[in-house]
Amino acid sequence: MGLGSYLIYIALLMIIPLWAQSKVKSTYKKYSQVGTSSMMTGAQVARKILDDNGLYDIEIQETKGMLTDHYDPRKKVVRLSSGIYHGQSMASSAVAAHEVGHAIQDAEEYAFLRFRSALVPVANFGSNISIFLIIAGFIFHMTELAVLGVVFFGAAVLFQLVTLPVEFDASNRAMAQLVSTGVIRNNEERDTKKVLNAAAMTYVAAALVAVAELIRFILMIVASNQE
Repeated sequence: MGLGSYLIYIALLMIIPLWAQSKVKSTYKKYSQVGTSSMMTGAQVARKILDDNGLYDIEIQETKGMLTDHYDPRKKVVRLSSGIYHGQSMASSAVAAHEVGHAIQDAEEYAFLRFRSALVPVANFGSNISIFLIIAGFIFHMTELAVLGVVFFGAAVLFQLVTLPVEFDASNRAMAQLVSTGVIRNNEERDTKKVLNAAAMTYVAAALVAVAELIRFILMIVASNQE
């Protein structure tokens, strides 16, 4: 890969995630100003969907930050950022419902969620050590070490890929729950989907970047063996 091509490649790796983040923030900002017909807060939406699914033991907590919303399967807690927790907007309802979608996945023992949870320690270890092994392998001309690094990096990439069906399924569940519980009306479905789709793009972007890096490392090893 020439210098020009390499610079373009690096630029794309930086631009794709930035574009996805920008898309999420702009969509969130737009629809955080649009109220739903139910006028329920994100916390109320989350509680209603949880209760309607018999998940009375799942707690809802407010957490700091912007779009720091997540579901903690270990503590059985849905954590919503302040803007989502108190907001009565379409964005608040969509994000809250999405996180509850993960709680429903957990309760139903959704296979991809279980697989992703099992991958967490391996993926964390792989993402932390892989680059050092790969670099050391090339510096000291130890192909086996570089290959080991790529294997560990592959585990982190696998985590990113498994995350995609988990997130898309949670969004699908969120949409279905918002409609069935009456939180949103038919004329609000299209805009709600825009919020959920924008959020999904961040995971797609992360997966694309991870796969591209994995392919680059593999090609580098192949090229070094042919020299």
